Amino acid sequence: MTMARATLAAAAFLALATPASAHPHMFVDTELEAIFDAEGRLAAVRITWIYDELTTLMSVTDGGYDKDGDGALSEAEMQPLQGFDMEWGADFLGDFQISRGTEKLELVPGPQDWTSDWKDGHLISTHVRRLAVPVDPATGPLVLKPFDPGYYTAYSIIGTPVITGRSDCSAQVFEPDLSAAQKALAAALDEYTPDQSLEEMGYLMIGESYAEELRLTCGG
Repeated sequence: MTMARATLAAAAFLALATPASAHPHMFVDTELEAIFDAEGRLAAVRITWIYDELTTLMSVTDGGYDKDGDGALSEAEMQPLQGFDMEWGADFLGDFQISRGTEKLELVPGPQDWTSDWKDGHLISTHVRRLAVPVDPATGPLVLKPFDPGYYTAYSIIGTPVITGRSDCSAQVFEPDLSAAQKALAAALDEYTPDQSLEEMGYLMIGESYAEELRLTCGG
């Protein structure tokens, strides 16, 4: 996690029980737009992150961004927050994955065409993730999945997914299999022993098991 996103994570620290806690501490509503190129291939996905009110409040308060104390951020007050979560390092891969069957499709590293905003008590950002090689959806349904592997952040897909560049595609959101997720959690917990320190335990890498996913199908 880079310094930019670490700032948001630190803002949620007061809700943190232990580093090995098996529940999220930051909540991000997520909107997805599938972008197809002129050849009808999925070329990119525009992702909107809407941060929860507590994380937003603590981030804004701790950073002293609300200069006039009116509980809102003006355009001028938002200026220092432009790109607040877009400075990614090698240790942060964007909490997003596109797959086709068992194949995980390669994405161009880092966010592009980002924006930052504040609305109704929420910090909001958008960015574009481009595929390294655009993919023809006729080769199989595509699964778009926002998730934090360590499950510190929980992403919820909201709104009606937008499809740009094709008119013959449908998108459906699927909830995680909670029974399977609980089994994954139990298996992860079995890896730890009572004599381990909190630093040794770290985060349980179970985020994908609890992730919602958007299944994209086209044609036919």
